[in-house]
Amino acid sequence: MEKNYTHNRTREHRIKRNRRRLFFIIIICIVLMAIKLFDIYGNKQQPVKRIEFAEKIKSVSSNNFNNELKGRASPLKNDTGVEDAAFVEKYLNQQMQGLRPEGIDGKKVVYLSFDDGPSGTVTPKILDVLKEENVKATFFLVGKAVEENEGTKNIVKRIVKEGHAIGNHTYSHDYSYLYPKKTVDSNIFMNDIEKTNQILKQILGQDFSTRVIRFPGGHMTWQRNDPKGMEVLDKALQDKDYHQIDWNVLPKDAEGPPKNAEELIREFKRSIGTREKAVVLMHDTYGKEETAKALPEIIAYLKKQGYEFKTIK
Repeated sequence: MEKNYTHNRTREHRIKRNRRRLFFIIIICIVLMAIKLFDIYGNKQQPVKRIEFAEKIKSVSSNNFNNELKGRASPLKNDTGVEDAAFVEKYLNQQMQGLRPEGIDGKKVVYLSFDDGPSGTVTPKILDVLKEENVKATFFLVGKAVEENEGTKNIVKRIVKEGHAIGNHTYSHDYSYLYPKKTVDSNIFMNDIEKTNQILKQILGQDFSTRVIRFPGGHMTWQRNDPKGMEVLDKALQDKDYHQIDWNVLPKDAEGPPKNAEELIREFKRSIGTREKAVVLMHDTYGKEETAKALPEIIAYLKKQGYEFKTIK
């Protein structure tokens, strides 16, 4: 009898012990599940915040991309039609190096950009088309062209008023001055950039700023010609939170012999191919009327192909 009693006590103790173990296992599982759910849902907004932050401060040279993490104030808010310059810069840099860009996500996005303006003849026509098509673009302005007269200054105001982005394309756009003897002079280039910035502030207000620049001739060209000089200039741009934007699609409205609208459209379709993220280089300076004529069909083609239109800031 006593032996049976002892056996039952041992069995009861073992059951209680197993219950305690099971209880602790359940508690641990609940904690681990809570942590997992927090990672999934509690941090869900982090990518949005990062993109949002980037959309206000980014630029994309290989050396510059991490600047988005430095805690600078972001000018963009929640505008889904605006792309962070740092994202575009990095995407293009990786693509040009033959790498698979980190930004590939299956979504078709196009960034229409216009260089060398504003002009009193072509820029208004391009703005008319963009307004009619409800599409936004990025205008890389030349300071010398901006201050040409009151008409061109008013065009700059219209660009901003209608929701387009502005990039800095230097003041002079003079190759012999900006790139003496086919080398890159950081001081000359940065002074030319700042000169245009001051002109834009005079027109648009002292609060205006742009982090987006484009090299006359393209960053890729001068990177090949003078890599050491470009390394110094890239550091100067990084210190100022500037981001250089090249391109990967062009209808060649400034290359080779003059082309009519039909030829520009054909060249554009060939150039864009099946690109997922397309930065399109066009021009709105004097003499580019055919570009303005080709633009409606170019936009129609992009819409049909399912591209989303974004500006770069």
